[in-house]
Parts: sequence; structure tokens; C-alpha cells
Amino acid sequence: MIFSNRFSDLTKAIETCLYFSEENQISEENAFYQALEMIETTRSQNGIVYVIGNGGSAGIASHFSTDLIKSLQIPSQTLYDSNLMTCLSNDYGYDTVFSYPLEKLLKPQDLLVAISSSGKSPNIIKGVQAAILRKASVFTLSGFSEQNPLKKLGNLNYWVDRCDYGLVETSHFFLLHTLIDLWNENAPKEAKHAKIVGNTDAKDQISARN
Repeated sequence: MIFSNRFSDLTKAIETCLYFSEENQISEENAFYQALEMIETTRSQNGIVYVIGNGGSAGIASHFSTDLIKSLQIPSQTLYDSNLMTCLSNDYGYDTVFSYPLEKLLKPQDLLVAISSSGKSPNIIKGVQAAILRKASVFTLSGFSEQNPLKKLGNLNYWVDRCDYGLVETSHFFLLHTLIDLWNENAPKEAKHAKIVGNTDAKDQISARN
């Protein structure tokens, strides 16, 4: 019964997730194809997908980055080098561990994926602000309060309407894995070598290959 109740809670959390293009709410379908478009645009422009998060979200970030490299053949980094992180934390504070390197590394053709359950982690917010200043695209995943600052900063924002770390983190993991699965199942070969344009067009182009 405990497992069944928890699984039901997780299902509801995923089903009630809200999606925003900047601050405008969009459909689940458009949200997934817009994310695929952002990733494909980054690949086609020889950009890099940077993925950041803390704690459990850091684990999700590493897994997603691995899938991008292996399955989508897209360059990706997580910025989790222990020497760099401890250096920056010691010298400048933990809130700079992502923004400092991103200010040096990011280019306009890159994409930053920022994951934070609360949407309030200072180092994640600063990392996103660095990406905005560098004119890179930003895709965020957050939860807890609908007013969390991270939810309002990305070009694309996924928000899980729950105040439960387990449910929010697991939902984020599921949503990102779904992106990888959509790519692999719907466009295993062609989409890796052809640019996807427009939310609806992206869907149509992928579907047409099946």
C-alpha cells in the first residue's frame, strides 16, 4: 500500500507538471518538442549543453549529460570537477561554482540546463544569470513554489507542482529521460543529422520519419 500510494503521488506530480515558454504557459507536447528543438539547435551550431544541479539534482544532471553524449552524440558538460568546485567555493563562495566557469566557457550557441527542486539555489540562479548575459539558451526544471525565481528565468521552464524533494527530483529525472527516449524512439538516425525548426514543425518532421 505504501508503494502504491507513493507511486500514485509520483504519477500525479508528473501529470500535473506545468510548462512555460519564458513566462507563457504551453502544452506538454509543445514543451517536449521545444526542448528537443533547443538541443538540436545547439548540436547543429556546434554548441555544448551544460547541465547543472546540486545534490540529487547533480546526479540527475550527470545522468542527462551522459545520455546526451552517448545517445544524442551531443557535447555536454556538468562542471563537477572537484578541484575546480572546491577552489571556487573556498576563494569566492559556493554560490559561484557554476557562474564563474560559465562566464568563461559559455558561447551564444550553447545551452544551459539548470535543475533545482526548490528553484531557489543561489549557485543555480547565478549560473543561469551568467548564461543570460552570455546570450546562451536556458532550459530550467524546478518545483516547490510557483513563484520560485528559477521558473521565470529560462527560455523554457518545466515546473513540478509539489513540495516534496523525492517527487520533484524523480519527476525531473523522468521528464529528462523522456526527452532522450523521444529522440531515440522517433528519430534514431535522421534527427541527429537534420535541423529541427519550430515546435509544430519539429513534431511533424520527427513523426514523418516513422
